[in-house]
Amino acid sequence: MTSHAAQKLSALVFGGLVSAVPFVAQADEKPMEIVTVTAAPIRDSQQAAFDAKKFADNYVEIISADTIGRFPDQNLADSLGRLPGLAIERDQGQARYINLRGAPFRYTSIAFDGIDVPGAENGRIPRFDSIPSVITRKVEVNKAILPSMPGESVAGFINIETFSPFAQEGWSFAADVGLGEQDLGGGDISKYGLRSSWSNDNFGFVAFASENSREQITDNREYDLERDANGELIVNELDFRSYKVTREDSAYGGTLEYRGDDTLQRVFVSTLYSEFVDKEQRNQFVFAVTNPEAGTAVSNKELSVSRLLEYGQYENSTLSNTIGADFQLNDWRVETRINATETEFSMNLPIPRSVGGSAMGSYDLSDIEDPKLYLDRDLDSISYAATIGIHYGQELNIDGLKFKADAERDFNWFNKSAVLRIGVQHDSRSADGFISTPAVKSFPDTIDIDSFNTGSRWDSNTSNTIGASYYNNKGLRNAWAATGGLGSVTPSEDGVIDIEEDIIAIYAMATTEFIWGNIVTGARFEKTDYSSKGVVNGNAISVDDDFNNILPSVHVNIDLAENLKLRISGSTGINRPTYDEWRAAARIDLVEKEVDGGNPTLDAEEAMGIDTAIEWYFAPASILSAGVFYRTIDNVIYADTSTIDGGVYLPSAAGERWVYKGAVNGDDGEMQGVELSFVGHASDLINTAHGLGVSANITMLDSEFTGIDGKNYKLPGTSDLLYNFSVFYEDFGLSARINYQYRDEWISPIEDPSEYWGEQERVDLSISYELPFDLQGATMSVYANANNLTDETDVRYAGNGTINQSESYGRRYLLGVRLHF
Repeated sequence: MTSHAAQKLSALVFGGLVSAVPFVAQADEKPMEIVTVTAAPIRDSQQAAFDAKKFADNYVEIISADTIGRFPDQNLADSLGRLPGLAIERDQGQARYINLRGAPFRYTSIAFDGIDVPGAENGRIPRFDSIPSVITRKVEVNKAILPSMPGESVAGFINIETFSPFAQEGWSFAADVGLGEQDLGGGDISKYGLRSSWSNDNFGFVAFASENSREQITDNREYDLERDANGELIVNELDFRSYKVTREDSAYGGTLEYRGDDTLQRVFVSTLYSEFVDKEQRNQFVFAVTNPEAGTAVSNKELSVSRLLEYGQYENSTLSNTIGADFQLNDWRVETRINATETEFSMNLPIPRSVGGSAMGSYDLSDIEDPKLYLDRDLDSISYAATIGIHYGQELNIDGLKFKADAERDFNWFNKSAVLRIGVQHDSRSADGFISTPAVKSFPDTIDIDSFNTGSRWDSNTSNTIGASYYNNKGLRNAWAATGGLGSVTPSEDGVIDIEEDIIAIYAMATTEFIWGNIVTGARFEKTDYSSKGVVNGNAISVDDDFNNILPSVHVNIDLAENLKLRISGSTGINRPTYDEWRAAARIDLVEKEVDGGNPTLDAEEAMGIDTAIEWYFAPASILSAGVFYRTIDNVIYADTSTIDGGVYLPSAAGERWVYKGAVNGDDGEMQGVELSFVGHASDLINTAHGLGVSANITMLDSEFTGIDGKNYKLPGTSDLLYNFSVFYEDFGLSARINYQYRDEWISPIEDPSEYWGEQERVDLSISYELPFDLQGATMSVYANANNLTDETDVRYAGNGTINQSESYGRRYLLGVRLHF
């Protein structure tokens, strides 16, 4: 955002809001800051979270650890998905990404204990499948952004607080062990969590570890369909797939801390390592119709058949180490942090692909989610003309070093109590790797693929009419590797990522207290320097640039009554391109004057917006709230075809107009929505109805931007409608909760932008019981979780409105025990 635009927004919003607030006398005391305390009952946990929300200086949603623990969550994304305005995007049924307020993933930044970290996948996008809920003490989802938060928090800033050594004096110990099954295929599920801490008046430590594993079958069908002029369905291709997946996430870490009572208030060292590993076996048969014809059910068609057998692996990890010290320097409270973060992402997918098979077949797509294809011969008897090896690879390694210092002090101005906060942050990041790259390799003639056929039929929710059986894909890959022909993937020049990024940020903000609430005003300044290097047609190029952003914000929090709060906020933000978008490497066609690759001249997206919310805390642990938000976003980044100056990639072509295919900047982006939320307990209305409660929220969203072709498009990730509904009961040691989630259709940022996912819904159940006795002072509870009770099928559609994917994975069950003292 330019300095002029930032100043204009600040003046308009701040001036309008202050003039709308009546002048009244100063409060004698400022509200005490409430810290969320982990508690056993759902009600106590909710009340702690709502107290923290009520006294916050901005519009925020808060989840406490016990609330997270009492849901059947596989990871933190599941927990966040039940908050107003947050939607989940899943991969093969498992929550992975968060769309906050219908915005693209990249508009949300993530931090551990206030230290923001880069996304492992492409430097910007946070993934939540490697963050188990067991390490989490509290989660803050900031929807209105303060100057003390990173500028990249366009849609929101999610801060994950881990456990403190001083949360409990003396020794504490918590353990969670669960075992279960995925009903489709009978895959094993295991969950292990362990946390221990000790502290006295001055010293303390906490250590934790988590290991989770899930084996599942994903039953997948993909399609290439179209319709003729009369609307009749035409089948070009049917793709039958079955995935055997083993997904493992782990996290380890801890903190060693000293607390003093003089100048040195606190000093600590902490570490956190999280990792996600996805081991995937894909058995796939593709049937292309040689002469397609209209009709849902067609007989005796000639088919071209190919077979793909993959055993591959995805990995991503984050290692974050922090040294921190807090000081009391006269009237100033100062916090300093030095953090080193390493993220790694890799994809390694070798696929033997057999082509040139043929068969006759008949198909029936009356049930579009269960396509039926009948072959004139046994599938295993089809012979293939050739087998080639396709090896996909991808890597991105990011090393980051951060210095952060924040200071605050109390002061008075205009006879009002206030708090001044200032801070500085310096981030230096180095990213290297390459985008997803296919390498075509010869496949050894000495390997008999048919000998790896296990003869075991696919586990599937749909009809396995082709009679497909599983192959020993792992053994096949090992045999390929043993010949020495597999090797690794050498990235092509146009896919290499080599970026240095340096960001300096300073901010200042003041919180002024009034008898009716407070006003928070301030601004953040961020200076970005980056260098992107690459190779184009054998020539090394480097693009260097820098830009400055002033990001003002103002937040007015009005106590309309003791338990009724009105919030009005104006804030600004930026979003820098991902590292694969910003890469300088590209492929050029000198004859056609075309470029395909990264765009190192992309502008950062710039946003400004308004948030309003009214919150009624009508009873302890209860709330009724409504919120409205609006954002404008300039320089919207998306993939398209445009014209550029050829000199960016080839100096001799300076001044020539070339065609570019890749990431470009659109204009006039907007996102807006309404959020309604209710949490209530029956005992607040009927004295005898103890333990019963309801939690519900609904969000209505809309977004659009203008592409370089002048057409309007939706921002990826925007569903028009989201809602969650939970009924819970807790009394006599029994805790039960059933939850329903729904999201309307949306475009996925990680898929083809012409594709969109259909509506999705989930029903999950959690039951736990705390045993009515202790074990040497320890409390124990047993629990049962069930996910996807209605056995949903997820459906995706092509740009022409026809289905192009359906996948299902069955229900998930887990039984476990928790121990705490």
